[in-house]
Amino acid sequence: MTDAPLAGCATPEGTARYRARHPALAPGHWRTWRGLALSAIGIGTYLGAEDAEADRGYEAAATRAFTLGINVVDSAINYRHQRSERAIGRALRVAVGRGQVARDEVLVATKGGFLPFDGTTPANPGAYLGETYVRSGIVAARDVVAGCHAMTPRYLADQIERSRANLGLETIDVYYVHNPEIELGPLDRPAFRARLRAAFEGLETAVADGRIRHYGTATWQGYRQPSDAPDHLSLAEVVAIAREVGGPDHHFAMIQLPYNLAMTEAFTLANQPIGSEVVSVLQAAERLGVYVMTSASIYQGQLGRNLPPVVGEFLPGLETDAQRALQFARSTPGVGTALVGMRSIDHVDENARLGQRAPIAWPEFRRLFQAE
Repeated sequence: MTDAPLAGCATPEGTARYRARHPALAPGHWRTWRGLALSAIGIGTYLGAEDAEADRGYEAAATRAFTLGINVVDSAINYRHQRSERAIGRALRVAVGRGQVARDEVLVATKGGFLPFDGTTPANPGAYLGETYVRSGIVAARDVVAGCHAMTPRYLADQIERSRANLGLETIDVYYVHNPEIELGPLDRPAFRARLRAAFEGLETAVADGRIRHYGTATWQGYRQPSDAPDHLSLAEVVAIAREVGGPDHHFAMIQLPYNLAMTEAFTLANQPIGSEVVSVLQAAERLGVYVMTSASIYQGQLGRNLPPVVGEFLPGLETDAQRALQFARSTPGVGTALVGMRSIDHVDENARLGQRAPIAWPEFRRLFQAE
């Protein structure tokens, strides 16, 4: 982007202003976190081809969502080879320019960890990654795991700068270390903890410099695995590392993991030691003061159709299976924002209509699980 980056970050005053412009949305659509008013539905940007058509879809979808009461957007530098971040950046700039939204009204999250290509898959991927990241000195070869992942402070600092440029932002609201559990296995636990600690040190510096506002970990397997699995992540241990690095006012604030009707471990699996108890990761996050964003709400489209009739019985009054799947995710105790991929205006309108209905209450939610 050639324009100056948008200054600021999501603030309590800005998100309260945004919420006030959408009075028709039902109670429960807004979640309060550290003074921010955040929508219980967020825009995901993972899927899609690496082409201009998908870019335009994400731009139009995000611009539309900002007008309908959705003020959380999630991306990653490796999503569609940096194209998703760039599409969101353009959408946000357009929406701000039109006066549809202000920078301080929207929370933008992104991730770094996987070595990304730039716009398209190169003819020789290994040579590209070696030239761009290793031979340039951004990361040492010994710090690259599985040929695709790194989380050293120098590497994450580089990725933050690329993401800020892609998004056109002065400050990224939430920056996740992306799938750190991929480094478990190749590394033993002490070496992994040392790398995570170094990563958090770098991220605390990025907060102090105003490049990011908060940080966290976005995972696929780590927080959902049994506690004895090789790639299990203990949230209490991760938070303890952040506290060692940043003290009681550390900026580790959010986690992300998949959760949906087919992947319920975040709610049902007791795998997180907290003191003398072992609880689910959603319970652990609540006790540790960590906000949870869930991904894969409709499981990359697989839950958008042909759900069992029992789901409709316990989630009545909704139009589509996609809405039912999303309603399930955002109604789960402990879930802050449920992310769903949106790259068409029709999908945005469908998902945003759910905001006019309250999440289902705990007694009904519990009955759905008992029915299953």
